[in-house]
Amino acid sequence: MRVKQIQERNMWTCAEIVAMLDRYIIGQDDAKRSVAIALRNRWRRMQLPEDLRQEVVPNNIILIGPTGVGKTEIARRLSQLADLPFLKVEATKFTEKGYVGRDVDSMIRDLVENAIALIRKKAEAQFTTDIDLAVEEKLVDILFPSLPGLEQDPERRARWQRSRDKIRNQLREGTLDDKEVTITSEQSKMPIANIFTSAGEEFDASFGESLKNIFPKQQVDKKVPVSKARRVLQEQESALRLDMDQVITEAMELVENGGIIFLDEIDKIAGKSSHGSGPDVSREGVQRDLLPIVEGSAISTKHGVVKTDHILFIAAGAFHMSKPSDLIPELQGRFPIRVELDSLTESDLVRILGETEGSLLRQYESMLGVDGCHLEFTTEAIAELARLAAEVNRRMENIGARRLQTIMAHLLEDLLFQVPDSGTSAVTVDKDFVRERLADIIQDEDLTRYIL
Repeated sequence: MRVKQIQERNMWTCAEIVAMLDRYIIGQDDAKRSVAIALRNRWRRMQLPEDLRQEVVPNNIILIGPTGVGKTEIARRLSQLADLPFLKVEATKFTEKGYVGRDVDSMIRDLVENAIALIRKKAEAQFTTDIDLAVEEKLVDILFPSLPGLEQDPERRARWQRSRDKIRNQLREGTLDDKEVTITSEQSKMPIANIFTSAGEEFDASFGESLKNIFPKQQVDKKVPVSKARRVLQEQESALRLDMDQVITEAMELVENGGIIFLDEIDKIAGKSSHGSGPDVSREGVQRDLLPIVEGSAISTKHGVVKTDHILFIAAGAFHMSKPSDLIPELQGRFPIRVELDSLTESDLVRILGETEGSLLRQYESMLGVDGCHLEFTTEAIAELARLAAEVNRRMENIGARRLQTIMAHLLEDLLFQVPDSGTSAVTVDKDFVRERLADIIQDEDLTRYIL
């Protein structure tokens, strides 16, 4: 069972989790510690005896801080570290039950689908070689099928085999990817489903399954390029080898015991109404719909019922127009851990540009390198970029590290347009280069064109 696999594997320690987050996120040590403890606790709980395990509920977290300081980035990197089902969703996407739009139950259904994809990918990894060989053989059969009478003519069979080997090598080299072939695939005969899913509305999962029985899939021959045919055949071969019932069972169990949901922009459903007497009715309705899921309830999905008692919820919001106490009291009580993230300083912006993996500097250096242009930034240039970004954030709305994207795009706009036509092979960005290209930002008091 999947629970046993969680118990036996070696989970990251809290210090290791923080160290990995440090590679991508500058500062915010308190937030990193909180999510590291929460992630480690997912594994710790599974080591407990069954009777005690059911009593341990996750300590849900609210991350509070202005935009662009790393709340969403922490969640994104956490999802990459956690070998667990993870879902990021914005609270503003939901509407109160009974209204047009997505209801909060849909995030549990989405989490289940993510878990199935996670388990399936791991299961497929065991058969990767077998699947690739089977797909290759099918493509060779399609491109150069068997001929009658080969067994009686050894010389003819040898020529036929050499031709097939040549085609097999071409497939491996990718030279036949654009060639069209005819394959047989399944096609849904359920157009009526579009009626029930229009305008973003979701229909009952069990009803959807009954529609599939009424409108089964049919086998259809169609012409597609080899590159697409390979993907279709891989799915078919994977389906033959996987026990999807077992995959779904493991996924459901993993969701209930290790699922993590990152609920972004929760402050947007906590704001006061225009009368100043509490949240708007629609916002409070979403909160009340969210409450039983966070507390622990049973949600129906097309794969079965999921209990949410032990799913970890991490919420985040700027709370600059509201405060956590504007949430309904019952929901506040379900998020016992609150962490305030710090606004980014000028020195933080310097470190974000120069120290993080996959930083903006490395991204632009690599992109221009594709066109044969070697781009290099001096230490003084990086400091000046950070100073300007911090200055614009002070003078206008503070959007944190996102301001660096605007600054960098404007700084390198001409260079990105001219290369490779200009023949420029190397560019060094120094402090003077930055000041010259961004002089209009320094002088413009309005700055509206530079707001992200």
